[in-house]
Formats: sequence, C-alpha cells, structure tokens
Amino acid sequence: MFSKILQRIVEETGGGVGSVLMGYDGIAVDQFFQPDEEIDLQMVVVEYSNVLKEIRKTAEILSLGEMEEISIRTDRFIIVIRMLNDEYFVALVINHDGNFGKARYLMTREGYNLIEALG
Repeated sequence: MFSKILQRIVEETGGGVGSVLMGYDGIAVDQFFQPDEEIDLQMVVVEYSNVLKEIRKTAEILSLGEMEEISIRTDRFIIVIRMLNDEYFVALVINHDGNFGKARYLMTREGYNLIEALG
C-alpha cells in the first residue's frame, strides 16, 4: 500500500528519484526508488531524521508552530521532507532540475493518503 503511494509521488514528479516513509526513530516503513539511482535515500533520511528532531524541538521552544515541511538543496538533488504526524514523515529526492513545485504539491496531496494508511 505505502509503496504504491510513494511510487506515484516519484513517478508523477518531474525528476523524481526516490521516496521513503520513515519514523522519527530512523526506521523506514516503506520506500520506492527509480531503478539505477546512485543515492542511498534511506541512509540520507536516517541522518536527517536526527536533524528533524532538533528542528521540531527548536520550533516548539520558540513557539513557531508545527513544522510542516523542510527542503534541502544540494548541487545534485533537492530533498523535500513533509511531516505527516508526530511519528512519521515522508521524504522525496528529486534531481536538482526537477519540478520542485509539483513535488511539494504531490507530497501534500499524497500525505493525506499516507496518514490514512498508517491508521
């Protein structure tokens, strides 16, 4: 179930590389990657999950509101991370020249389906 949703996000995003549904504990629930991609998205997201926890804590301390989304740009990729609830988030990697706006839209749209599937 999750894999089909993640696949839809990746394939409908121009330049989509891979997507992973993960808990803040760093354990992946499911993932989808385009064939022959060179990036280990799961490892990237595991590393960023610790950073996400710190950002969430800082936003809470400063009363900035609930964290919804983070994007990270490198010279090769854009990583978009969308929080689903207090336990899970979804991450998408797109090529640097990929469709960032569509990636954000699809992650918001499909985020509701992922939340529903998580129960």
